[in-house]
Amino acid sequence: MTNKIDPCTLVLFGASGNLARVKLYPGLFRLDMLGRLPDDMKIVGVGRQLVDLEAWRADIKSMLDTKFKKGYDQKVFERFIARNFYHANPPTDPDAFAKLKTTLSDESVFPQNLAYFLSVRPVDFAPVVESLANVGLTQEDKYWRRVVIEKPFGTDLPSAKELQAAITKHLKESQIYRIDHYLGKSALQNILLQRFTNTVLEPIWNNQYIDHVQITNTEMLGVGDRTQFYDSTGALRDMLQSHILQTLALTAMEQPKDLSPEGVRDAKIKLLEEIRPIPVNALEKHAFRAQYAAGEINGEKVPGYLEELGNQDSVVETYAALKLFIDNPRWKGVPFYIRTAKRLHEADTRISIRFKKAPLQINDQDQNWLIIGIQPRECIKLEVQSKIPGLDIQTRTIQLDAANRWDSDDSVDAYEALLLNLMQGDNSNYLHISEAEAQWRLVDPVVKAWAEDKHPVHQYPAGSRDPEASKVIFEAEDQFWRYSIELGGDK
Repeated sequence: MTNKIDPCTLVLFGASGNLARVKLYPGLFRLDMLGRLPDDMKIVGVGRQLVDLEAWRADIKSMLDTKFKKGYDQKVFERFIARNFYHANPPTDPDAFAKLKTTLSDESVFPQNLAYFLSVRPVDFAPVVESLANVGLTQEDKYWRRVVIEKPFGTDLPSAKELQAAITKHLKESQIYRIDHYLGKSALQNILLQRFTNTVLEPIWNNQYIDHVQITNTEMLGVGDRTQFYDSTGALRDMLQSHILQTLALTAMEQPKDLSPEGVRDAKIKLLEEIRPIPVNALEKHAFRAQYAAGEINGEKVPGYLEELGNQDSVVETYAALKLFIDNPRWKGVPFYIRTAKRLHEADTRISIRFKKAPLQINDQDQNWLIIGIQPRECIKLEVQSKIPGLDIQTRTIQLDAANRWDSDDSVDAYEALLLNLMQGDNSNYLHISEAEAQWRLVDPVVKAWAEDKHPVHQYPAGSRDPEASKVIFEAEDQFWRYSIELGGDK
């Protein structure tokens, strides 16, 4: 992968929005602190309101002061703030994009390699691309032009295809960067390297040795003030369709031909397209949903989802679990259980791999587990059986535990990594249209079936563990949801 960055101008639509304020501007400043931005790179914030340059730069300073409470190097700040400009793009101005072109065409100020980050409403993705194209700002005659489209890319397969058709009138696939911020996480990228750079792992990464795989994302938080958004989306589309399926792809894919963007993407696409469609006629054995009810989190009483929503008739899930099978020789017969939940008893994201029973079984011993912690702790743990010292032949589980992140390591935010990838032209950590379509194709039938089934949804108390009823999707009676990566926190 190339590390070279051409001189470029980054144009941030939605520059005064929450994502830009909390992630994008602080992330770009961090990259500048690390010396990763080209000397002559410029940043143009695009917003609806008229703001003069001095006030805009003061606003950026407030964003940085909020993020970097311990302060920052004044020379780096002066260098960074000088990169920044503002362009008002009022929605009522029919000439707004022509004026933007006039601004950006000043080659004495702005490098002509242009990257557009669309931190706007999903309904505005296609109109903004069309407006850019209509004034010639997407043409790559002499310079590159790239467009970042935020999640979600559509709300189902038909809308994803419709959005794709709308933007490919004006953009080549190589110009489109569909962002899933999970793919910028170092811990997620590490899955690839841990699998393929360790001889001890890859030979046992198959159905001969692995009983099943669990990919989990659980939160103690509720939906908060996002009730209306969440009730139009649900846990399945919000998390499983995107972040969790991408994690599964990295966990299960074949070794790429190389670590180029094309090599990694091709391997992920192939894996996603090999996932067996979920049988809707036997959905209850392959999918489970639930909603959190009132309960207690860290000693504090919290309301249930339906109370927060103010609608007792909602069947939208805050807990979703699927059982998936991958139809290829490596994974034939191995169930993959993926789940996400709000208001569970712990906040954790991890991959848990249970191996098959060992040839020698003593006193119904536990099976081996390999657990890759993604957050809050980035680690890898292997649980093996060891003899208990003494006269009798008995075993106990011990852990080989290693932290992937050390205290001395850089703490890089996912958006920082993805912004750098964008400027480098490395789209391996962005979604290809084939990935987005494969993910929607898989979950759409479940979303549709759940929306049509108006029976009350199973309830679980906030702060509890997985609903007992969720075990209906397990293939074997001895399978259970793996919890915390701490020893003994599994059942």
